[in-house]
Amino acid sequence: MSDIAIVSLARPLPDVASELGRSFEEYGFGVVRDHGIPAELIRRAEEMSRAFFALPEEVKRSYHLPGKGGARGYTPFGTERAKDAAVHDLKEFWHVGRSLPEGHAFSAVMAPNVWPEEIPGFRATFEALYAAFETAGARVLEAVALHLGLPQDWFADTVRDGNSVMRLLHYPPLDGADAEGAIRAAAHGDINTITLLLGAEEAGLELLTTAGEWKAVDVPEGALVINIGDMLDRLTNGRLRSTTHRVVNPRGEAAYRSRYSMPFFLHFRPDFVIETLPSCIDPAHPDDHPAPISSHEFLQQRLREINLA
Repeated sequence: MSDIAIVSLARPLPDVASELGRSFEEYGFGVVRDHGIPAELIRRAEEMSRAFFALPEEVKRSYHLPGKGGARGYTPFGTERAKDAAVHDLKEFWHVGRSLPEGHAFSAVMAPNVWPEEIPGFRATFEALYAAFETAGARVLEAVALHLGLPQDWFADTVRDGNSVMRLLHYPPLDGADAEGAIRAAAHGDINTITLLLGAEEAGLELLTTAGEWKAVDVPEGALVINIGDMLDRLTNGRLRSTTHRVVNPRGEAAYRSRYSMPFFLHFRPDFVIETLPSCIDPAHPDDHPAPISSHEFLQQRLREINLA
């Protein structure tokens, strides 16, 4: 069995598309280096994320927006629950979405952002990081398009003004005899198109292989982990796999300290209809694929399943 691909996005995309695509088909995951997100921007964002989560509980909770599905602002501990999981995940998070101009057609389904006043430069830093994530994600999708035999820019319009969300994530330190190996985020699949994850260098991220075994995802310093979400899985009729994954507490000293990461959930436009690509329909089973559905309706269905809507 080949391993999870680690490719450089600085190379010509035709040279890496098949390797990355093979990894997405086999594991649903790939790793990219030279992704173009500046190291200094990442460092600044990580510092601000830690500063926010260190604020007093009552301050953080003042940015919690009940009834909004956690789409913007702060979500406290014990809110999100993986689909079919019995317990809530051990995490708190902050969501940054797209900043839309007034009167935009998607304003009804994409709420305005909120920004913490207590952290100077927070808005400017995370709007810059959001834009950098989008640029990197667009390049990954160009590689995906080439792998699927589509024009390189096929996905560009599908994600323009997409409902993408950047999550600042804090898993608190655990204590006691059961801390080592504890589950911090229960087994789940991602809803969106692709996910780009910063901060996975520390051990703990694991994916479920087709053989039913948990496999650790090893990540070089500063690289991005990319995984396929349910929307792209549906579009490709399962050819690109949305793989179940989880976060477990590492062994040793790292089990007893906080863990931070920043996933970017890249989404299609709310009005994009997810309809199976003709090239991904098995000619022997022409009706064996899901019915078309708008990405917004698909998102709402899934958010209800994980206790966020």
